[in-house]
Formats: sequence, C-alpha cells, structure tokens
Amino acid sequence: MLLCIDCGNTNTVFSIWDGKAFLATWRMATDPRRTADEYFVWLNALISAAGLKVKITEAIISSTVPRVVFNLRVLCARYFDARAAVVGKPDCALPVPPRVDPGTTVGPDRLVNTVGGFERHGGNLVIVDFGTATTFDVVDDDGAYIGGVIAPGVNLSLDALHSAAAALPTVEVAKPAQVIGRNTVACMQSGIYWGYVGLIEGLVRQIRAERGRMMKVIGTGGLSRLFAQGTEIFDALEDDLTMHGLVLIHRYNKDLEARHE
Repeated sequence: MLLCIDCGNTNTVFSIWDGKAFLATWRMATDPRRTADEYFVWLNALISAAGLKVKITEAIISSTVPRVVFNLRVLCARYFDARAAVVGKPDCALPVPPRVDPGTTVGPDRLVNTVGGFERHGGNLVIVDFGTATTFDVVDDDGAYIGGVIAPGVNLSLDALHSAAAALPTVEVAKPAQVIGRNTVACMQSGIYWGYVGLIEGLVRQIRAERGRMMKVIGTGGLSRLFAQGTEIFDALEDDLTMHGLVLIHRYNKDLEARHE
C-alpha cells in the first residue's frame, strides 16, 4: 500500500491508498523538530485505532517545509522499508514539467494540485487552494503549471489584524449574516469573508482576462467550502485534490521505472 504525505506550513496530512481508494486520512501540526520515531508512534496508534490491517510498502512526500523531509524519509525507510519519492526532487518526474521562469522553484503542493486537477478536470484551470497562503495555480491546456498568484492566507490575515491592532479580538472565520457589521466581531468577520470573496473573484477575472479565455475554477483546502457559499465562481470543490495528485505522480514514476527495466 502507498503512504501519501502532504506537509504544509501549518498541518501535515497522511493518507493510506490501497490502489483503489484512500482507507484513512489523518493530520497533525507541522513541526520540524518531530523525529521519525515520533511520527511512527503517532501514525501506528491511529492505524490501530482505526482497526486497519495494512502493510505500507511505498511512499511519496510533498512538502513546502524542507526541514521536515529528512525525518519523513527516515520514517518511511526505517519503519516501512520504503524509499519515499519526494515531489520537486530530480528523481521524481512529473507528467508535464512546469513552464515558468528559469531558476524558479515551484512549491511541490502547487505541482501536485496541478496534476490532480488536470486528471479530473482537464486543462485550462485555475486551482484556488485555501492553505496557510491562498494560492491560485494556472494550468495550461496540456496540464502544465504555468504560474499563478500567492496571497496571504485567511487565518494569516486574521492573525495579523489581531496582532497589529490591540483593540481587535481574535475571531473565527465564518460567513456573516450580513455585510454591514454592527459590532467589532461582525465587522471583522465581514471584512475577512467578503474581502476574500472579492479577492478570489477579482483575481480569477484578471487571470481569465490575461489568458483571453474562460477557465474552470477548482477550489481546494479546508476553507474552500465555506467561501464557496459566498460566490458562484467555483466549478468544483475537491477535498482530496493534493492526495489524488500524489497518487498520480507516484503511479507515473512507477510506470517510468517499469519501462526502463
């Protein structure tokens, strides 16, 4: 079975793929200090608690936090006897290479989302990922990542607002009942929620104008469904897009290995 690991700036997600479906998905806070042994104790306990009888033999990692990759690879090698492929490394090929400025390093999560989005929806896409940052990934007709936009994440913006203005409280991200707030919390929630709806719609409009065509818009990430309540810009929402992309990239590299044997 395949262990898929997606490490973001805030959370790290582990999913087990049996060849047909994901058996389980778990997440933990990302911490570069966490050792391979700690990962295994946590993961093994969750596998046991879920009553799963699995034998992990392969692994693939996508990480936007370079410092965690070493211990994740040790986890896979030491406890599962698996050499983990790492998206973005030279020995982990992509179905279609990105087309960006020479010397540019593209975030692995954006490459994985591109592969997953193209397989499910074809080319000519804008993938909006609500993570620590809110990213817009532009996918060409042939499935190549050709650039995008990086904006501050929703929670990051809320934290900055609270930190910079002593009188403003910490608030949850929620769709307010109305745009005009009648108290401080309602005003902040309206500004964040409808502000991000405007950001999403505005950036998609500019991307479409620059490309000179209509493009499908796919939302992913934990807050995608919340913000989809305030706009009709999304053609589809994908909760497992990154994990799906990891499976596809792993399969592509296995096929390449088989051809060269």
